[in-house]
Amino acid sequence: MHRILIGALGALLLVAAGVFWWQGRAETETETVRPVANPAAPPSEDAADEDIPEVDPGNAVGPELPHATEQTREQRRFDRLDRDRDGRITRNEMLAPRVRDFRKLDLDGNNLLTFEEWAVATSNKFRKADADGNGALDRAEYATTKQPARKPACKCR
Repeated sequence: MHRILIGALGALLLVAAGVFWWQGRAETETETVRPVANPAAPPSEDAADEDIPEVDPGNAVGPELPHATEQTREQRRFDRLDRDRDGRITRNEMLAPRVRDFRKLDLDGNNLLTFEEWAVATSNKFRKADADGNGALDRAEYATTKQPARKPACKCR
């Protein structure tokens, strides 16, 4: 029993030592803060020269800035469909975004959309929008049938 207790204690000490060693390696440099005698007084020229480091880069030149191309709305729309980026949109690439919507309408799953399947979906949409149940849609009820805008996949704006 004592061996197990001593072994567990030794293992915990080794883990703690490893954690402290690992954190010590990740330590970053800290800035030194110089006390200011009178904060209300304007800084002297000597103090301003001390704050700005002087480095002579010589003839070194940094890399060029990345160039962002301006794409037209039509180019962006084309690029969304051109999944393999070969500059051509194949039939499968053109139909791919519409498959999910087709699957919702194809109730029996036979890959054939009959008029009845389409009519059921349209009737359900109409019934859901007709809030007062009078069999007709007014402007406010019709506005509820609008497709919601799709959210972008990324949060880039």
